[in-house]
Amino acid sequence: MLPGLIDLHCHGGAGFGFPNADGAGARAAAAHHRAHGTTGLLGSLVSAAPEVLVEQAAALADLVDDGELLGVHLEGPFINAVRCGAQDPAAIVAGDPVLFERIYRASRGTVRSMTLAPETAHFGELLAAMREYGVLPSLGHTDADAATTSARIAEWVHPRGTTEPASARRSPGTAPQPSDSSGATRTETGGPVRVGGEPITATHLFNGMPELHHRKPGPAAACLAAAGRGEMVVELIADGVHLAPETVAMVFDTVGADQIALVSDAMAAAGMSDGDYRLGALDVQVRHGIARLATEDGSPGAIAGGTATLLEVVRWSVEHAGIPLVDAVRAATRTPARVLGLGAERGTLRAGARADVLVVDRQWQVRRVFVAGTEGS
Repeated sequence: MLPGLIDLHCHGGAGFGFPNADGAGARAAAAHHRAHGTTGLLGSLVSAAPEVLVEQAAALADLVDDGELLGVHLEGPFINAVRCGAQDPAAIVAGDPVLFERIYRASRGTVRSMTLAPETAHFGELLAAMREYGVLPSLGHTDADAATTSARIAEWVHPRGTTEPASARRSPGTAPQPSDSSGATRTETGGPVRVGGEPITATHLFNGMPELHHRKPGPAAACLAAAGRGEMVVELIADGVHLAPETVAMVFDTVGADQIALVSDAMAAAGMSDGDYRLGALDVQVRHGIARLATEDGSPGAIAGGTATLLEVVRWSVEHAGIPLVDAVRAATRTPARVLGLGAERGTLRAGARADVLVVDRQWQVRRVFVAGTEGS
């Protein structure tokens, strides 16, 4: 018996993608993941023309209102085209606070997080607007260096020049502790309470950014260091395609499950057979369960999201990366719940919490799913 899983990064499933689908298709995608134990998820959009983002954000707001989604995640458009991955480079634009507010208002306040590159224009203005509206920044699809990335993290963690005593920092991989004489406060469900509110995150760490190099550490090193200090939660797509098992194990051993959110990054092909699909405006081919952008010459294109459910990500983390079950589950339940400010009610089986429950057998097959105490919701 596990807490219901929470996915911070999901583009769709069951043949439907949140960036493209109508209301019925989006509901089918959400239902697919719910049937596989993900009782809460953010519907992720990709970079697109402003009018498309406005339209899709408004459409997904209906699903949030109905409890089908926890919110909307904007993966772009304020990212770096050099590291666009499976996003349309023509749709990527410089940071634009006016456009962000337009999309946010169209979503009726349901946008919960936004991926943006640390080097995008008007970053400070965007961060101020996101703080005002309660939208969490997630750094990703970036070509920034380590110094720029660290500075952007600090802008969220220590707004207006505030600082935290070094004594308040915890050792990597150790559990958060209650308030002490250092003055650092802790949430009831784990993790430091920062001046900026919920923790800043890193969008699918290592993917969509320069490789980690010992002389050019880049954003990956800055994010790992911030997570080790308890200042950031890093997403990992631990599905056997996006990351090697040794990489996943290294991150868990370095920063601990309290600073990791396992995500699916699933697209429309999740739960479907090999074939041709769409991710936003781009064609995607799925072969042997791996989604890649279609290319004119038929050569393998960029990885275009995942095809696994979050439960399959948890299973892979345990069976292939050697992550202890309790840590893998925590990174797919309690940590993402805390990121969304829902740690008191979701991601846990303790008395008084919302009864989102997943029951699996020893082969990881789903036997029962309860949403708010109701089976099969």
